Amino acid sequence: MRSTGISYYHLSFRPAVRVTLRPLGIIRVADEVEAPRRAIRVLQQGGLVAYPTDTVYGLGCDSTNAAAVRRIFEIKRRPLDDPLPILIADMTQLRELVETIPAVAVLLMQRFWPGALTLIFRRGRRAPPVVSGGRETVAVRLPNHPIPRSLIRGSGRPIVGTSANIHGEPGPATAQQVIFGLGDRVDLLLDGGRTPLSRESTVVDLTQDPPRVVREGAIPRGQVEEALR
Repeated sequence: MRSTGISYYHLSFRPAVRVTLRPLGIIRVADEVEAPRRAIRVLQQGGLVAYPTDTVYGLGCDSTNAAAVRRIFEIKRRPLDDPLPILIADMTQLRELVETIPAVAVLLMQRFWPGALTLIFRRGRRAPPVVSGGRETVAVRLPNHPIPRSLIRGSGRPIVGTSANIHGEPGPATAQQVIFGLGDRVDLLLDGGRTPLSRESTVVDLTQDPPRVVREGAIPRGQVEEALR
Protein backbone atom coordinates (compact mmCIF):
# COMPACT_ATOMS: atom_id res chain seq x y z
CA MET A 1 0.00 0.00 0.00
CA ARG A 2 1.09 3.58 -0.55
CA SER A 3 2.25 5.47 2.48
CA THR A 4 0.99 8.94 3.26
CA GLY A 5 4.51 10.22 2.62
CA ILE A 6 4.19 9.98 -1.16
CA SER A 7 3.77 13.35 -2.81
CA TYR A 8 2.41 14.08 -6.26
CA TYR A 9 3.02 17.08 -8.45
CA HIS A 10 2.98 18.25 -12.06
CA LEU A 11 5.36 19.99 -14.40
CA SER A 12 4.18 21.69 -17.56
CA PHE A 13 6.38 22.11 -20.63
CA ARG A 14 6.14 25.03 -23.04
CA PRO A 15 8.07 24.16 -26.22
CA ALA A 16 8.61 27.10 -28.57
CA VAL A 17 6.91 25.39 -31.49
CA ARG A 18 3.98 23.80 -29.68
CA VAL A 19 1.11 25.53 -27.92
CA THR A 20 -0.65 22.49 -26.49
CA LEU A 21 0.52 21.93 -22.92
CA ARG A 22 0.69 18.46 -21.42
CA PRO A 23 1.35 18.11 -17.69
CA LEU A 24 3.83 15.50 -16.53
CA GLY A 25 2.77 13.73 -13.36
CA ILE A 26 5.60 13.04 -10.92
CA ILE A 27 5.34 10.95 -7.77
CA ARG A 28 8.14 10.91 -5.21
CA VAL A 29 8.91 7.36 -4.09
CA ALA A 30 12.33 7.77 -2.51
CA ASP A 31 11.60 5.63 0.54
CA GLU A 32 8.93 3.36 -0.87
CA VAL A 33 9.01 -0.39 -1.42
CA GLU A 34 5.63 -0.58 -3.16
CA ALA A 35 4.87 1.21 -6.40
CA PRO A 36 1.97 3.72 -6.29
CA ARG A 37 -1.34 2.33 -7.53
CA ARG A 38 -1.52 5.17 -10.05
CA ALA A 39 1.64 3.92 -11.75
CA ILE A 40 0.26 0.40 -11.96
CA ARG A 41 -2.95 1.71 -13.53
CA VAL A 42 -0.96 3.65 -16.12
CA LEU A 43 0.85 0.46 -17.14
CA GLN A 44 -2.37 -1.55 -17.26
CA GLN A 45 -3.97 1.10 -19.46
CA GLY A 46 -1.14 1.01 -21.99
CA GLY A 47 0.78 4.04 -20.72
CA LEU A 48 4.48 4.66 -20.17
CA VAL A 49 6.09 5.04 -16.75
CA ALA A 50 9.65 6.18 -15.99
CA TYR A 51 10.91 4.64 -12.75
CA PRO A 52 14.10 4.21 -10.71
CA THR A 53 16.05 0.97 -10.75
CA ASP A 54 19.29 -0.17 -9.19
CA THR A 55 21.17 0.87 -12.36
CA VAL A 56 19.58 3.90 -14.09
CA TYR A 57 16.03 5.15 -14.59
CA GLY A 58 13.97 2.86 -16.79
CA LEU A 59 11.21 3.62 -19.26
CA GLY A 60 8.59 0.94 -19.02
CA CYS A 61 5.30 -0.34 -20.34
CA ASP A 62 3.42 -3.62 -20.39
CA SER A 63 5.79 -5.74 -22.48
CA THR A 64 2.82 -7.55 -24.07
CA ASN A 65 1.18 -4.32 -25.30
CA ALA A 66 2.55 -3.91 -28.83
CA ALA A 67 1.26 -0.34 -29.24
CA ALA A 68 2.90 0.78 -25.99
CA VAL A 69 6.16 -0.94 -26.93
CA ARG A 70 6.20 0.78 -30.33
CA ARG A 71 5.62 4.09 -28.57
CA ILE A 72 8.78 3.51 -26.51
CA PHE A 73 10.77 2.90 -29.70
CA GLU A 74 9.38 6.15 -31.11
CA ILE A 75 10.01 8.25 -28.01
CA LYS A 76 13.57 6.98 -27.62
CA ARG A 77 14.19 7.32 -31.39
CA ARG A 78 15.43 3.75 -31.24
CA PRO A 79 15.57 1.57 -34.37
CA LEU A 80 12.75 -0.97 -34.40
CA ASP A 81 15.22 -3.80 -34.95
CA ASP A 82 17.22 -2.89 -31.81
CA PRO A 83 15.67 -5.08 -29.06
CA LEU A 84 14.37 -3.72 -25.78
CA PRO A 85 15.18 -5.52 -22.51
CA ILE A 86 12.46 -6.93 -20.28
CA LEU A 87 12.40 -6.74 -16.48
CA ILE A 88 10.92 -9.57 -14.42
CA ALA A 89 9.98 -9.97 -10.78
CA ASP A 90 10.61 -13.70 -10.36
CA MET A 91 11.95 -16.83 -12.01
CA THR A 92 8.50 -18.01 -13.08
CA GLN A 93 8.31 -15.08 -15.48
CA LEU A 94 11.74 -15.90 -16.86
CA ARG A 95 10.69 -19.45 -17.71
CA GLU A 96 7.69 -18.07 -19.61
CA LEU A 97 9.87 -15.76 -21.72
CA VAL A 98 12.79 -17.97 -22.75
CA GLU A 99 13.17 -21.17 -24.71
CA THR A 100 15.62 -22.78 -22.28
CA ILE A 101 17.69 -21.77 -19.26
CA PRO A 102 21.21 -23.10 -19.83
CA ALA A 103 23.43 -24.16 -16.93
CA VAL A 104 25.72 -21.19 -17.48
CA ALA A 105 22.73 -18.88 -17.01
CA VAL A 106 22.02 -20.47 -13.64
CA LEU A 107 25.61 -19.79 -12.56
CA LEU A 108 25.36 -16.13 -13.51
CA MET A 109 21.92 -15.67 -11.96
CA GLN A 110 23.07 -17.21 -8.69
CA ARG A 111 25.98 -14.79 -8.61
CA PHE A 112 24.43 -11.57 -9.90
CA TRP A 113 20.62 -11.71 -9.65
CA PRO A 114 18.81 -9.71 -8.54
CA GLY A 115 21.15 -7.09 -9.86
CA ALA A 116 22.76 -5.22 -12.71
CA LEU A 117 23.15 -8.10 -15.18
CA THR A 118 21.05 -8.46 -18.32
CA LEU A 119 21.09 -11.89 -19.95
CA ILE A 120 20.25 -12.62 -23.58
CA PHE A 121 18.40 -15.92 -24.11
CA ARG A 122 16.76 -17.73 -26.99
CA ARG A 123 13.26 -16.27 -27.14
CA GLY A 124 10.38 -18.44 -26.01
CA ARG A 125 6.99 -18.49 -27.73
CA ARG A 126 5.44 -16.24 -25.05
CA ALA A 127 8.04 -13.50 -25.41
CA PRO A 128 6.59 -10.54 -27.35
CA PRO A 129 8.25 -10.37 -30.81
CA VAL A 130 7.93 -6.56 -30.97
CA VAL A 131 10.13 -6.19 -27.88
CA SER A 132 12.81 -8.39 -29.45
CA GLY A 133 12.97 -6.33 -32.62
CA GLY A 134 11.98 -9.35 -34.69
CA ARG A 135 14.96 -11.37 -33.47
CA GLU A 136 14.90 -14.87 -32.00
CA THR A 137 16.45 -13.67 -28.75
CA VAL A 138 15.19 -11.85 -25.66
CA ALA A 139 17.12 -9.80 -23.08
CA VAL A 140 15.96 -10.23 -19.48
CA ARG A 141 16.96 -8.77 -16.10
CA LEU A 142 15.80 -9.24 -12.53
CA PRO A 143 16.49 -5.81 -10.95
CA ASN A 144 17.66 -5.29 -7.39
CA HIS A 145 15.18 -2.52 -6.68
CA PRO A 146 11.71 -2.77 -5.10
CA ILE A 147 9.93 -0.27 -7.35
CA PRO A 148 10.22 -2.05 -10.72
CA ARG A 149 9.53 -5.43 -9.12
CA SER A 150 6.44 -3.96 -7.48
CA LEU A 151 5.29 -2.48 -10.81
CA ILE A 152 5.62 -5.90 -12.41
CA ARG A 153 3.76 -7.71 -9.64
CA GLY A 154 1.04 -5.10 -9.49
CA SER A 155 0.43 -4.92 -13.22
CA GLY A 156 0.67 -8.68 -13.63
CA ARG A 157 3.11 -8.46 -16.57
CA PRO A 158 6.88 -8.19 -17.12
CA ILE A 159 7.68 -4.65 -18.19
CA VAL A 160 10.05 -3.08 -20.69
CA GLY A 161 13.26 -2.10 -18.92
CA THR A 162 15.08 0.20 -21.33
CA SER A 163 16.83 3.31 -20.03
CA ALA A 164 14.65 6.43 -19.91
CA ASN A 165 16.61 8.47 -22.43
CA ILE A 166 16.98 9.22 -26.12
CA HIS A 167 18.73 6.32 -27.84
CA GLY A 168 22.50 6.70 -27.71
CA GLU A 169 22.56 9.17 -24.83
CA PRO A 170 23.80 8.33 -21.31
CA GLY A 171 21.34 6.55 -19.04
CA PRO A 172 19.70 8.94 -16.55
CA ALA A 173 20.63 8.56 -12.89
CA THR A 174 18.08 11.11 -11.60
CA ALA A 175 14.48 12.07 -12.29
CA GLN A 176 15.67 15.50 -13.41
CA GLN A 177 17.78 13.90 -16.15
CA VAL A 178 14.72 11.96 -17.32
CA ILE A 179 12.76 15.20 -17.56
CA PHE A 180 15.50 16.98 -19.49
CA GLY A 181 15.76 14.10 -21.95
CA LEU A 182 12.16 13.00 -22.47
CA GLY A 183 10.07 15.86 -21.10
CA ASP A 184 6.31 15.33 -21.26
CA ARG A 185 6.46 12.34 -23.60
CA VAL A 186 6.27 10.09 -20.52
CA ASP A 187 2.86 9.57 -18.90
CA LEU A 188 4.15 9.32 -15.33
CA LEU A 189 7.52 9.66 -13.60
CA LEU A 190 8.39 8.00 -10.30
CA ASP A 191 11.07 10.11 -8.62
CA GLY A 192 13.19 7.86 -6.41
CA GLY A 193 16.21 10.13 -6.13
CA ARG A 194 19.60 9.19 -7.57
CA THR A 195 19.84 5.55 -8.56
CA PRO A 196 22.27 3.47 -6.45
CA LEU A 197 24.66 2.40 -9.23
CA SER A 198 24.00 5.23 -11.70
CA ARG A 199 25.29 3.07 -14.54
CA GLU A 200 23.55 0.78 -17.00
CA SER A 201 23.57 -2.98 -16.59
CA THR A 202 26.19 -5.32 -17.97
CA VAL A 203 24.86 -7.46 -20.84
CA VAL A 204 25.86 -11.06 -21.53
CA ASP A 205 24.79 -12.98 -24.64
CA LEU A 206 24.06 -16.59 -23.64
CA THR A 207 23.12 -17.61 -27.17
CA GLN A 208 26.81 -17.69 -28.13
CA ASP A 209 29.29 -20.41 -27.20
CA PRO A 210 31.08 -19.39 -25.10
CA PRO A 211 28.82 -16.64 -23.68
CA ARG A 212 30.06 -13.15 -24.48
CA VAL A 213 29.93 -9.84 -22.61
CA VAL A 214 28.42 -7.50 -25.21
CA ARG A 215 28.24 -4.46 -22.92
CA GLU A 216 30.23 -3.74 -19.80
CA GLY A 217 28.18 -1.78 -17.31
CA ALA A 218 27.76 -1.67 -13.56
CA ILE A 219 29.23 -5.17 -13.14
CA PRO A 220 32.86 -5.28 -14.32
CA ARG A 221 33.65 -7.58 -17.23
CA GLY A 222 36.24 -9.38 -15.12
CA GLN A 223 33.70 -10.43 -12.52
CA VAL A 224 31.44 -11.90 -15.18
CA GLU A 225 34.28 -13.72 -16.91
CA GLU A 226 35.45 -15.10 -13.56
CA ALA A 227 31.97 -16.47 -12.88
CA LEU A 228 31.97 -18.13 -16.30
CA ARG A 229 35.18 -20.07 -15.72
